[in-house]
Amino acid sequence: MGAICVMPFAGAETLALDAVARRVALLTSRPVHLTEPLRCAESAYDPSRDQYNSRHLLQLLHEARPTSAERIVGIASVDLFIPVLTFVFGEAQLDGSAAVVSSLRLDNRFYGLPADTARLETRLVTEVVHELGHTFGLRHCGASRCVMNRSTYVEEIDLKDESFCVQCASKVQPTDPARGL
Repeated sequence: MGAICVMPFAGAETLALDAVARRVALLTSRPVHLTEPLRCAESAYDPSRDQYNSRHLLQLLHEARPTSAERIVGIASVDLFIPVLTFVFGEAQLDGSAAVVSSLRLDNRFYGLPADTARLETRLVTEVVHELGHTFGLRHCGASRCVMNRSTYVEEIDLKDESFCVQCASKVQPTDPARGL
């Protein structure tokens, strides 16, 4: 069973990434390791949008993934987009090895509200697990509480659980060689 590498981009190191990594390890049943920060590539920055193209960041992560890690998820604190959407909370390679999540729009302060560290951490964990689910081949789920349910607004993230529904969990649980699974 391969490990998951959590790699912050420069600027995101101030987040409670140790706590996020522990929770992600429990929710995915895989070892999770934090790495040194990676510098956010200016080539990913689009000045006309004042945002970072998440696909460029995914490529950086894919190239930076340690050989010991099955998957890598980058944590950024910049505004992310894909060309067809105004913004994204994160993006992943479907059935791939890399995912990226931004804390910027998960933070209450982005919306002019008081900081809420616990809520930010929960939202970050939810989005990291969601994007990792895509790397395991999961698409969006119709179960309203499943972490794989689609989230267009931050309020929708708050309505989901951090964990997979039973159906989605069965697709991402690591195999147990002792049990022949």
